[in-house]
Amino acid sequence: MKQQAVTIRLEQGLEARPVAMLVQVASRHSSSVYLEADGRKVNAKSIMGMMSLGLGSGEMVTVIADGPDEDAAVADMTDYLCGKN
Repeated sequence: MKQQAVTIRLEQGLEARPVAMLVQVASRHSSSVYLEADGRKVNAKSIMGMMSLGLGSGEMVTVIADGPDEDAAVADMTDYLCGKN
């Protein structure tokens, strides 16, 4: 299992379109991928779970991945949340 703390750097925060794109990034990986914020942990491959977090720009989250490509999953999710994609 690998995890990384990240500050969200998306101007819109995690609204509908950015969440849908983040779910696509997570779904590219065979590892289980989660986002954790404020004591809540949700499946990053679930659009409804991600929307339920209601996260905005500047908030801290922890990206957690467990599986064969966990390093790549955490790196891709971190890049997206930091606005590098």
